[in-house]
Amino acid sequence: MSDPDARNNGAPNDLFGNLPTASSPLPGNSERDAPAPGSRRAIREAAAREAAAREAAARGAAARDAAAQEATRRGVSASGSRTAPEPAPLPASESAPQTPEVPRRRSSHVALEQGDDTAAATHPLPLWESDAPRADAGSPVPADPTTDAPTSTAPDEEADAPHLHELFAPEQHRDVPKKRRGRGCLIGLIIMLVILGGAVVGGFAIWGQYGERISDMMGWGEPKDYEAGIATGEALVTIKQGDTGEPVSIALYEAGVTKTRSVFYDYLIDEGKAVTFYPGVYALQQKMTAAAALEALQNPENRMENTVRVAEGGTVRSTLPQIVDGVGIPLEDLQAAVADPGAYGVAADTLEGWLFPAVYTFDPDVTAKGVIEAMVARTQQALDEVGVSADDAQEVLTTASIIQREGHTADFDKVSRVIANRLDPANDETHGLLQMDSTAQYGYGLNHDGPVASWPWESVVGDDNPWNTYVHPGLPASPIANPSHAAIEAAANPADGPWFYFVTVNLDTGETVFSATYAEQQAAEAQYRKWCEENPDGGCY
Repeated sequence: MSDPDARNNGAPNDLFGNLPTASSPLPGNSERDAPAPGSRRAIREAAAREAAAREAAARGAAARDAAAQEATRRGVSASGSRTAPEPAPLPASESAPQTPEVPRRRSSHVALEQGDDTAAATHPLPLWESDAPRADAGSPVPADPTTDAPTSTAPDEEADAPHLHELFAPEQHRDVPKKRRGRGCLIGLIIMLVILGGAVVGGFAIWGQYGERISDMMGWGEPKDYEAGIATGEALVTIKQGDTGEPVSIALYEAGVTKTRSVFYDYLIDEGKAVTFYPGVYALQQKMTAAAALEALQNPENRMENTVRVAEGGTVRSTLPQIVDGVGIPLEDLQAAVADPGAYGVAADTLEGWLFPAVYTFDPDVTAKGVIEAMVARTQQALDEVGVSADDAQEVLTTASIIQREGHTADFDKVSRVIANRLDPANDETHGLLQMDSTAQYGYGLNHDGPVASWPWESVVGDDNPWNTYVHPGLPASPIANPSHAAIEAAANPADGPWFYFVTVNLDTGETVFSATYAEQQAAEAQYRKWCEENPDGGCY
């Protein structure tokens, strides 16, 4: 078996026996300074030499530029009158050592500092070739006496190899004109506007049809009820025998008590109120809440004793029950009192149109004749105030009763003009026919029987009775309603205009369109039908 200590030169089991000591000879400088070719140290030293060479080249260029500027300051170019002085020759001891010049390669985009520019232009060099010379890793690099830059004594094949910093040099770029996108952007903008426009139009269409319902569900928009504490003034409300929540709600709205037609009725439904309404005239206030209006109607002190309110546009048939509710006179006595118009100075077959719409308060012992006499006298007073003679009274009242039933107060004078134009037998539009629905309804006996939408209109307009102005030209046989003072005045003083037609296109607002031709009237009727489709509960027929 071999001795393990034999491998340690006699140092038994000493692992550190061969380590150098302070007296051990160190490697020579030549062996320590020469890195292995291709090692990291060789690469680092080569990069350091290249950096030093570039810095020396920059210093040399700056020195040459300074010398050129000094020469320019002292003299002029060869074509001038002065020349720069010749530099003094260096002493022999200070002259630079004569080192064979090694041609340096340059990139094609850098001008040569020495040599023929034409040759450089006609013989482009690879972009990776460096401006600075390289030196072999194991050879010293002598300095160039003209540039202070080290020169290379390495073979040409090493000079042709790319340097590490050149491989990662920034790439040369050039500006590339951007593509014009004006047309594409314009087309995209147009498409976007079309889409947005369609969405807006669709939104308006939906809102126009369902906006009110959406507002109700979401709690948007103006409240349907008045605020508490803002009630003011006085309003008289008539409740008829047998009236229930819905007609009372409408009566409150028409008297200015509540804000909307249905708010009082909706309040009764929402609160589960079962209320019995007693006929009579009630003194309330305007701008009341639905709850306050109900409380006032249930207070007996607000019911006016021996008071009768005759409604505008009512008839004898609808007025007599109101007198019964307000005064307590039997209906039979009242019917007998109106049977003889001559007893009140009226030269007509009926008192239709002569019971003036107003609020009347009578003594507790008033008779049926006394009540009718007071109403006829009030009508005569209105005729006198407008300046209507006794001979024209019946005709004016008849025209005024149609105006009252057909139009809204703001349009009374225009409706009066339509009637006057139609009564002219020479007109080419109607040839003397009024063609008023209200007169046909009255003659057929439908003024107070059920909803208008349920009436048999073909039978109504075709019925041969003295009040059907679709069949008979001129005015009907008598007034058809109780006209107000405003209607009487409009009948006596019609507005100026060419109109033969009119139609209310919005039953909520009362907006009415007046037309001079049938084509215009058809367009307005289409507008009315559209409103009815959007408001199925609006009272259309």
